[in-house]
Amino acid sequence: MVRFRLRRLGIGVRCQVTIGGVGRVDFVIGDCLILEADGGTHDGDGRHRDRVRDATAMALGFVTLRFDTAQILHDWPLVEAAVLAALDRGLHLSV
Repeated sequence: MVRFRLRRLGIGVRCQVTIGGVGRVDFVIGDCLILEADGGTHDGDGRHRDRVRDATAMALGFVTLRFDTAQILHDWPLVEAAVLAALDRGLHLSV
């Protein structure tokens, strides 16, 4: 659903990308914008692992936007606005 909606907006995404030191991420837009779509397994210990991955990704020059299932299904306009704002700021492009 995320890939379809972003592509409908003309935003190219790569899916299930492996990043050294981080692992596999859901989507990458441009060179360095990670988009994670979290399900129910991202609570408790999973939440901590996600934060470690996000910090590692940042140290490697990536920016992560993380959304949960409820946001994607029921508040897509906010998700879309956040992605578009990140693109407007050039956060998907490496320096």
